[in-house]
Amino acid sequence: MRRYLITLQLPDRKGLVEQIANAVSHHGGNWLDSELRHIDGIFAAILLLEIDEQHWDELQEALESIDGLMMTAAPAAHFNQPRLRLTYNLVAYDRPGLVKEISNKLSSLGINIERFSSKYESASHTGIALFRATISLGLSDPHQEDLLTEALYEIGDDVVIDKVRSR
Repeated sequence: MRRYLITLQLPDRKGLVEQIANAVSHHGGNWLDSELRHIDGIFAAILLLEIDEQHWDELQEALESIDGLMMTAAPAAHFNQPRLRLTYNLVAYDRPGLVKEISNKLSSLGINIERFSSKYESASHTGIALFRATISLGLSDPHQEDLLTEALYEIGDDVVIDKVRSR
């Protein structure tokens, strides 16, 4: 069995997840991990699948036959697990370059972004444009946590950070 990371993108419509799941199952694949989103009329998916290599080409053909689908695929590798995983919710006034600032701060500390989900919204009472993100991080050293919090607050006085969980 081999692991493959695939990305899928196509115009959204009902039944896509079922169609993809049926193809994976029909070819003996195991759906290990995924992120599925509907963004501005587009269905986007990242899947980690495990499948016998002899069925991989058939599965690829089945998925690529889905009308309108664009797909990328690559064999997946196992990596060393971080010593500590943290998840934060971050809110700030929306502005250009904010994701760049966040990612630069994390990268400078040697912290790996494992999951990043963001959205734009208007504050309910004021209508001010807000940036909201949920960020899951892998730390190699537990002492990085204090430096991380300090670095994120350096982005601006408007930044609010809530630690959701650690493991």
